Amino acid sequence: MEKVIRNFQDNQVAEIKLSYSHMVKPSLRPTINSSEDASKLLRENWDEDNLGFVEEFKVMLLSRCNKVIGICNIAKGGTTCVTVDLKLLMAAAIKGVAMGIILAHNHPSGNLKSSEQDKKLTTKIKEACKIFDITVLDHIILTEESYYSFADEGLI
Repeated sequence: MEKVIRNFQDNQVAEIKLSYSHMVKPSLRPTINSSEDASKLLRENWDEDNLGFVEEFKVMLLSRCNKVIGICNIAKGGTTCVTVDLKLLMAAAIKGVAMGIILAHNHPSGNLKSSEQDKKLTTKIKEACKIFDITVLDHIILTEESYYSFADEGLI
């Protein structure tokens, strides 16, 4: 029986790189002190044409002192729902070295009520974040006219 010896050079694998690059000095980053601050900044960074058209899910990454590290687009869905890949959300939070996050999605219907799915997803994300000592500070639902805050409603 012939024995095959493989050279490691024949086995190619992808290189996984962890890096963080920021364009804004920490002193210039906005600070989030309330759901109103968060909703205003989210609205400024949302494609207004999509607010009343398709659901999108984003996560705002925050430092320990609630300075905004960045806003990451996690998913884009249809007119009535969006599917969130928890691995992508956690990858963004970990890579951004976030200490806290604010979840956000829009309701094209204009309905400001949180659904059972919204509540279950928030709970699932909170559980995942606990493992990495990341705090879910809020989950904001945006509509074309207003916003709903899980934190303000005592749901966080």
